[in-house]
Amino acid sequence: MNKNKMALTALGLGAAYLMRNKDARGKLAKQFDNFAGTPMRGQKSDTHSETRSPQSTGRKKGLLQNILG
Repeated sequence: MNKNKMALTALGLGAAYLMRNKDARGKLAKQFDNFAGTPMRGQKSDTHSETRSPQSTGRKKGLLQNILG
């Protein structure tokens, strides 16, 4: 139980830091966007680009932007 409290505390402090620091939010959002663009293990990058949905032809939103609106 003590480890759960420590993990939640760390998560809360990180969220509070990101809410106050715009540059850190931007860096984290960029990392998520780059991570979302990488292929899964065993999957070639050529086939990954073909599996994208037709919705992605418009303005691309990052992972955090989709979550946060």
